[in-house]
Amino acid sequence: MTNVRHANALASAASSTGFWGGMTVGRLSLSFLTARLGEFKSVLLYLGLAVILELIFWLVPSLITSAIAVALLGAVMGPMFPTACVLVTKLLPRSLHVGTIGFGTAFGGSGGAVFPFIVGAIAQKKGVKTLQPVVLGLLAAIATLWICMPRGKEKDHDSEHQNEMHNFSGSGAGHEEVSV
Repeated sequence: MTNVRHANALASAASSTGFWGGMTVGRLSLSFLTARLGEFKSVLLYLGLAVILELIFWLVPSLITSAIAVALLGAVMGPMFPTACVLVTKLLPRSLHVGTIGFGTAFGGSGGAVFPFIVGAIAQKKGVKTLQPVVLGLLAAIATLWICMPRGKEKDHDSEHQNEMHNFSGSGAGHEEVSV
């Protein structure tokens, strides 16, 4: 924001805060839309909106427009990770949930460290204007990986939970029959 939009330090910091604030608001408010559309469709919608907002941020040379686009970008990107975790729990057996989500979180965290370093190195060498094409490329890569996610029959956790409760309270585990 400082180099390209010629914003002062306060406006640049406010834009960054707007992104993270938008991410928080998106995680809280878009969960209802995500539940209504379903995980797969909602993430595709959010990715499409993220590409549009990134293009607005890149191509419209206005500080105000850029700051709004960045905050909205944060909002549509906010629910993506939690939504992916929910979808994983629907696609995989319960015994794999903890390990898979732990691995995904660690992998995502390492990506959150590695990609900013790589992008920063590119920007240092080629200039800050190279950031937007790189971000668009990352969004395209995320969309491609998301489309490749299996969309097989998703498990219904409510019926699975009811079955577990039935097994626990019925003649399942912990209830031995004694005959005399």
